[in-house]
Amino acid sequence: MRIRLLPEAERDLEIGADFYESQEAGLGIYFNDCLASDIESLKLYAGIHEEYRGFYRSLSKRFPFSIYYKLNEDFVEIYAVLDARQDPRKIDAALESPRTIG
Repeated sequence: MRIRLLPEAERDLEIGADFYESQEAGLGIYFNDCLASDIESLKLYAGIHEEYRGFYRSLSKRFPFSIYYKLNEDFVEIYAVLDARQDPRKIDAALESPRTIG
């Protein structure tokens, strides 16, 4: 199975990395490495996660982030990578907004 990261999800990852990098030098790189590993694991484990608002939701192993994805034939399409600590209404709004395949 292949991974397809939508542009909005790429932007979510950039925002997360920028936040952690502002907290401590090098932490943004570690964030990117950890989330890349979590996303890569979906090649094996896609579809086993709980469903939320029409998406599968995988929780990151090291950071409080959720990866929202759908299965589409031979692809795992990542729609959003969101901080799980934020207001649930903000998460719902992000998942309801149109996200396009790049």
